[in-house]
Amino acid sequence: RKGTDVTITAFSICVKHALDAAEALEKIGISAEVIDLRTLRPLDKQTIIDSVRKTHRLISVEEGWPVAGIGSEIAAIAMEELFDDLD
Repeated sequence: RKGTDVTITAFSICVKHALDAAEALEKIGISAEVIDLRTLRPLDKQTIIDSVRKTHRLISVEEGWPVAGIGSEIAAIAMEELFDDLD
């Protein structure tokens, strides 16, 4: 889903939650880009980077362990590659 104000990454069942959140945000004037992480290995790092450079905001949605999950990897990418692009 294309958007301009915030990037939401999700995979599996959480994609539905992310799309529902994007619809709710749209109602209050916030355009959310949703990235469906269809594969985790390899992770489509460039798509995440390109989207966050456009939106300047990032939300990672997942049902997983709080340590060593995909969200941790996405946070590491954000800090290593996108720190100056985040608002």
